[in-house]
Amino acid sequence: MPAAPPRPRRGTRWAEAAYAALDFETTGLDYAQDHIVSFGVVPVLHGRAILGGAVHQLVRPATPPSRRSQTVHLLRPADLQEAPPIEDARERLRDLLARRYLLVWFADVEVHFLARTFGGSLRAWRRRTIDVRNLAIAAAGEPADVRHRQGFALHTVARRYGVPVASPHDALDDALVTAQLLLVLVSKLPGMADPSVRDLVSVAR
Repeated sequence: MPAAPPRPRRGTRWAEAAYAALDFETTGLDYAQDHIVSFGVVPVLHGRAILGGAVHQLVRPATPPSRRSQTVHLLRPADLQEAPPIEDARERLRDLLARRYLLVWFADVEVHFLARTFGGSLRAWRRRTIDVRNLAIAAAGEPADVRHRQGFALHTVARRYGVPVASPHDALDDALVTAQLLLVLVSKLPGMADPSVRDLVSVAR
């Protein structure tokens, strides 16, 4: 597994921690059978998204993308033919995620595929993962039972807060949108003018 981030002292400001916004595109959403076809990572340091450190990587899956998944991420088997398999690409991903908290949208997807790629328990991955979707729900003052409503899809929330979306379901663009939404939402969480790392982890859980 990538090295875990340092345990923050109680009250450490959120902007003092290092994050990596992460998005996977996959052949489907069967966590036991489907495979990663691309990932996008955007570092967030000192309260800013670092575009110069952003990475987009195609991955050749063990089985071709389903027709349905191709209509979502627009990656055909021919597009992935020359890409490395995940066994090779995961070394790069490990370096990008090392010592950073993870920013994702709807954590179940990334957490399950991370556990398949690197090992480790789902619980261990969740401890370092901030589900930005749950921050959006908290900022809107919505109860937990809205979690599966379309109103909290990534691109819907992005439009709500004026965050530009260039290429929906492109792994790098989705990671960038997730990073930008974190920067918007940290100032909108109720009762948290300047949240700590632990505040974000707690609310996002």
